[in-house]
Amino acid sequence: MHPDDPLDQKLTQDRPAARSDDPASTEQTTGRHRAAERRRRGPRALLAPTAVRVALATGVTCLLGATAFACTREDADAAREPVAEALAERAVDDERASRSLDRAVSPSPTLSPSPTPKPTPSATRKAPRKPTAPPRPRPVAGLTQAQMDNAKVIVDVGVELKMPRRALVVAVATSMQESRLYNLASDVLPESTRYPHQGSGSDHDSVGLFQQRPSSGWGTVRELMRPSYAARAFYEALRDVPGWQQMSVAGAAQAVQVSAFPDAYAQHEGLATTVVAALT
Repeated sequence: MHPDDPLDQKLTQDRPAARSDDPASTEQTTGRHRAAERRRRGPRALLAPTAVRVALATGVTCLLGATAFACTREDADAAREPVAEALAERAVDDERASRSLDRAVSPSPTLSPSPTPKPTPSATRKAPRKPTAPPRPRPVAGLTQAQMDNAKVIVDVGVELKMPRRALVVAVATSMQESRLYNLASDVLPESTRYPHQGSGSDHDSVGLFQQRPSSGWGTVRELMRPSYAARAFYEALRDVPGWQQMSVAGAAQAVQVSAFPDAYAQHEGLATTVVAALT
């Protein structure tokens, strides 16, 4: 083609100039060329070496883990072999023992007797004694025990009421005449037999130690059948008699009882005095 040809001239103008022999310019041209090339490759080209390195590191780690697992499994298998052998030998021994018919029974351990517990101080402490009844009075003057017991009730009630000694003698002598010192029921009053009694009489509705009559206002049948109540009723009536202290024993008894036989009480004065002396 002719140099003067327009096309040839255009190509000649577009062609880059010849490389300079200057090294600096050569390096600059080369650096620019590389930088431009990197820009053309983009981010993927930069990440490629990193992915390779990660893959290599992962492969090495897996290889090391597999090696360690293989070593651990070999060690476990090696440690398991003696245990398996011991279990096999034990199984043989157990089978041999279970088939034996000459096994001796192991003696049971001897248990020593447990020591007897010592009683505590509270256990050895004696229980409080129950209050005992006072001793019964010893009969005197030929009286029975029942008569003496009733006489004691009459005397105890008089002492409780602070009656003088002469009143005690009057009361005991009166009971000796009326009931012979027995707590009597009445055949006329069937109710009286339902209460403790020591016999019965038939003098109207008279009951108890002093043969007092419920119809005369001395009290109910139940009350008069109690020796202590009957004695209290007698003493209260005697206290209401004016000048009874200056009267004879028979006169004071008659003032209270209003008996059909006023002189009958006098015969019991001596015996009543002896009984009161024995009980006070």
